[in-house]
Amino acid sequence: MPDVVMPRLSDSMEEGTIIKWLKASGEEVARGEELVEIETDKANMTYEADASGTLEIVAEEGATLPIGEPIARLAGGEEPARGAAPAPAAEAPAAPTATAAGGDRNGRVKASPVARRLASELGVDLAGVVGSGPGGRIVKADVEGAAKGGTETAAAPVAEPPAPAAPAPAAPAPAATPGPVVSGDAGSGKGEVTVQELTRTQQVIARRMAESKATIPDYTVTTEVDMEAAVQLREQMKAAATETLRAPSFNDMVVKAAALALREIPKANGGYRDGKWELYSRVNVGIAVATDDALIVPTVFDADKKALGEISRDARALAARVRAGRITPPELSGATFTVSNLGMFGTTEFTAVIVPGQAGILSVGALRDTPVVRGGQIVPGKRMSVTITADHRILNGAEAAQFIARIRELLETPFSLAL
Repeated sequence: MPDVVMPRLSDSMEEGTIIKWLKASGEEVARGEELVEIETDKANMTYEADASGTLEIVAEEGATLPIGEPIARLAGGEEPARGAAPAPAAEAPAAPTATAAGGDRNGRVKASPVARRLASELGVDLAGVVGSGPGGRIVKADVEGAAKGGTETAAAPVAEPPAPAAPAPAAPAPAATPGPVVSGDAGSGKGEVTVQELTRTQQVIARRMAESKATIPDYTVTTEVDMEAAVQLREQMKAAATETLRAPSFNDMVVKAAALALREIPKANGGYRDGKWELYSRVNVGIAVATDDALIVPTVFDADKKALGEISRDARALAARVRAGRITPPELSGATFTVSNLGMFGTTEFTAVIVPGQAGILSVGALRDTPVVRGGQIVPGKRMSVTITADHRILNGAEAAQFIARIRELLETPFSLAL
């Protein structure tokens, strides 16, 4: 009877909290089915079963356990696949090699949603992966094995027939925030004091931001962007948009412009670590997404190689999965630079905190109407402030100014972004 243990769902995870079981005790579970939702140090994540069998729940919802502790058992099931739950890619990714192991006989690839997203982020071609789930379906463990093993093929498909499909579980609710503790007035004149415990995600964010401010010699460079041409381009895109093909947002344009600038200025796409510079081969842009209790940063991978429409679709999908608590570990790893936009709140300009391991972070303010001078005349104009907070150990002032000037140039000639 193989144990289901608390998995490592992020590179920095040490323990996890069970939010919701998606299967009940006594229910048949097929390998690759979504089994449990777990709160990690980064976000709420759904974990797929690595084996098949009859579920026996050991740890109830709300329990917090360290990595490797049993949370359930699968009676009558096969042993989990070798290397089924390794840590996701490190924050300084290199492009992995896809495994060539053959596709299915109909030319269609059967894979779970989690496996598809993981394959996309790790660069694994699903057509070359042998599925070990029910009916040859590719599951997360198969993709991880292909990415890790290079020429190794995935485990053979399970011989027993798949279990009957269970009704789709309801969308998991966000992790419950620890209840507030109210204490009496301690003579400070502040009245009753409500002490609110931090979630695990909030604790990690607080620790990393404190580490950043304490260890990184940062500085800021700000510029104003003339957004008149970008506004006109987006109006044209909106006129041509359909229900399935939506117009990119201004933030999508910023992400694309930043990605192109990162490709041209390699040190901006790097980080300082242990007295050395690390320059990353892939341009992966993290986009800050606000949730009810934290700011989560999923990653748009290879943003410099993607069309503006692709970036727009990826960004919307990532934000939706973050807010629904369905984001996966690889989607929260691997960013080489970050864009944070508070313009939707009317913020004209702000300074963001650098994510450790990155050379900088770009802060984007609101698009605003302002009088400008053109041809000696005062006319209405569109302006937007962008600010880079940079780590002086890898990116000096002139380089940061060059980087942000290139972003301004690209945004002011936005048709180049749409090519």
